[in-house]
Amino acid sequence: MAAVTSLYVHVPFCPTICPYCDFHVVRRTPGAVEAYLDRLAAEARALAGRVGPLTTLYYGGGTPSYLRLHELRRLLDLGLPLAPGAEVTLEANPGTLNAERLALLKERGVNRLSIGVQSFQDPVLKALGRAHRAKGAYRAVELALAHGFRVSIDLILGLPGQDVARDLAEAARLGVGHVSAYTLLVEPGTPFFLMGLKEDPDREAEALETARWVLGEAGFFRYEVSNFARPGEEARHNQVYWRMGFWAAIGPGASAHLPASAPGHYAERKTNPPLFRWLAGEPPRVEPISPKEHVKEALMMGLRTREGVDVTALEARTGLLLWPRLAPAASRLEERGLLTVKGRRLLPTEAGLDLAHSVVSSLWEALS
Repeated sequence: MAAVTSLYVHVPFCPTICPYCDFHVVRRTPGAVEAYLDRLAAEARALAGRVGPLTTLYYGGGTPSYLRLHELRRLLDLGLPLAPGAEVTLEANPGTLNAERLALLKERGVNRLSIGVQSFQDPVLKALGRAHRAKGAYRAVELALAHGFRVSIDLILGLPGQDVARDLAEAARLGVGHVSAYTLLVEPGTPFFLMGLKEDPDREAEALETARWVLGEAGFFRYEVSNFARPGEEARHNQVYWRMGFWAAIGPGASAHLPASAPGHYAERKTNPPLFRWLAGEPPRVEPISPKEHVKEALMMGLRTREGVDVTALEARTGLLLWPRLAPAASRLEERGLLTVKGRRLLPTEAGLDLAHSVVSSLWEALS
């Protein structure tokens, strides 16, 4: 596993659980965080010598910044080596950030914060079930920037009553380097789903179009379907996912993508069980990924990004002959204005990013 230089760490604890959230999150209970940190340290020790030095390290959740200061110190002291210039990201919610906490994060090597703002409008935040209000969002972002962090913020777009352009303009005005602009996904089993809330594709398409021009005017580049960055501010850890690289993962519910340990497969996915089964020592679920399955996943992830997919490199990685089957479908997609074909690289156009699912489906059909 020497080629693995990225690590995802899942922190499941949240002060509140939002009605749209379908991630593995729990409220803290007596003793649970301490038991979690003990088990996490054991997983990190098991990785020692098998990963790194890490070029990207991502603490996701849940709300990692929700941990108390002594708990944060333990979380950030996993003992795994970092490469020079490594990107170390921690997810945070506005209500959990203050000067003391930010100083600790900085001291322990975190250099990038992903802050779950979602909106700068109080009625929208209330409708989303968020614990903070706009004043708290402004304060958290400004404080993080003042402490020298690279800052990304999450926004949810296309909500009823939301002034989308205003939220986007405020993000740009604050001076953050990265914006993840999502539309609301109503997932089965969430409170929003049980309430019968429906997505509005037309309103969401209009919101994403607004994101393109507002953020574009402010110097942001849409480099992935939902992600916009100023030059040099792209999320390096997320690019590992989109490029279908390898990454390790620790913590309950965390999923890793690793080189295959069994012959005949390209890779394998290891997924940890939920918190209390993980604390009890239940092993991860291992799913082997065949070369063909890897190709399909690489197309699905890579065609969400501006850099697209290099089919020659994909053939070299998997040993499969792909171009004769993909080329006719790619040519048809190019005629429809959804792809640009440069040599054997498939590059989605702006319209292709908007219709990424349709583009990928067409290429998958060509492989079947």
